[in-house]
Amino acid sequence: MQKMRGLLKFLFFLLLIAVIGGAGAWFWAGRMDGPTIEIRQPGKFIGQTSSLEVMVQAPGGTFSRLDVGVEQEGKTHPVFALNSDAAASGSRRDAADRLLVMRPIGKRAIPDLKSGSAKIVVHAARPVLYGLRTVESTATRDVQVRLEPPQVAVLSTFHFINLGGREFAVFRATPEDVQSGVRVGDKEYPAFPASGAGITGDPALRVAFFALLYDQPTSTKIEVFARDLAGNQVVVPLDYRVFPKAYKKSRIEIDDRFLQRVVPAIASASPDEQIPTDDLLSGFLKINRILRQKNNQYLRELAKKSSPDLLFMDAFQQLGNSAVQAQFADSRTYIYKGKEIDQQVHLGFDLAVTANVPIAAAQRGIVVHAADLGIYGNCVVLDHGLGVQSLYGHLSSIGVKVGDKVEKGQEIGRSGQTGLAGGDHLHFTTLVGGEQVTPVDWWSTQWLQDRVLRKIATARGTP
Repeated sequence: MQKMRGLLKFLFFLLLIAVIGGAGAWFWAGRMDGPTIEIRQPGKFIGQTSSLEVMVQAPGGTFSRLDVGVEQEGKTHPVFALNSDAAASGSRRDAADRLLVMRPIGKRAIPDLKSGSAKIVVHAARPVLYGLRTVESTATRDVQVRLEPPQVAVLSTFHFINLGGREFAVFRATPEDVQSGVRVGDKEYPAFPASGAGITGDPALRVAFFALLYDQPTSTKIEVFARDLAGNQVVVPLDYRVFPKAYKKSRIEIDDRFLQRVVPAIASASPDEQIPTDDLLSGFLKINRILRQKNNQYLRELAKKSSPDLLFMDAFQQLGNSAVQAQFADSRTYIYKGKEIDQQVHLGFDLAVTANVPIAAAQRGIVVHAADLGIYGNCVVLDHGLGVQSLYGHLSSIGVKVGDKVEKGQEIGRSGQTGLAGGDHLHFTTLVGGEQVTPVDWWSTQWLQDRVLRKIATARGTP
């Protein structure tokens, strides 16, 4: 009997430990972290065609619940549920422990959405304690629903553009926080507040330089666009006329002496490109093709640093007493030992005087690049505002630094033959929105007056 009481006490003690342990495990399981939730998209706004992107992470990638909804005026609009039939097309495994949810979330996907405030709500849960319990997480984001498209009205007239050249437009875009500009084919040229061109009184006014590139068809569509932060967009046609232009073709003979001079020098100045110097012809082809593309992409990125203020009101200055050795958009065929080895397009003017002559700024501006730039050698790029920039290549020396403000006619360096140059000269070109365009228009006082200054004066309401 005594033994029986002892056994019962022992069993009761074990049961008590099990109950306490189970209660403790249940308690601590409930304190474990739920899944982590990251709402990546949308940001602050939902429009007609907005998209949802949510990353959810849990140990082992196991979820017992995952749903997303948009709450507005006391009503929840379901967007995603883990166990629904639509979930298969709306989520994917980004890693073993992460699930990426992507769904349309705009008005077209949720017809009952209204303009105004709303909230994105994400609930997620994962099993713990062998599935006996779950731990949950919730993430929310307050958003504004914008359903009305922006408004655009083009004010400028007589848009005449040469193939390979540029033009200027003045228009009104509302609301004031929309992103706007001119779209030429698949290229977008951002607009700037018109106050940067001295046009005041209407904060909705915008101005934009845009280009029809040398290799774009003359039939390319040109239109003004405005896109708000919710992704709503409006496009209106621009009245314009294109003037075709035939560009030259040339043959460039290169020899071993040229390769020995330029390839090792460019390779040493561009160590990250791994340009071969044991096979000079292969090194030249990599420079002429791949490095050329990278340099030009870098120039497109420089356009993002353009000032919102137009820094000039007169024509650009050409290098004085210079002979034109090559023109803009010359199509070049490179010949080595009698064989065609490459074809590229020369996007600038080669201007020569004598060796080591002073190079003056074609227009007042701000230095945004003053260093080696691959095929352009020692190179200076000046920003003139509203996306307009000028480039000075193959310099023997540079006399300015990034951030310097320079005046028209101020010396910025000396001519040379650094980079991919066959002799001492200045490679000069102009850019709009990072795209290289012919400098010829900029050198013309008449062009600047007709195509730019007249439109600014008209928008100002001055004769």
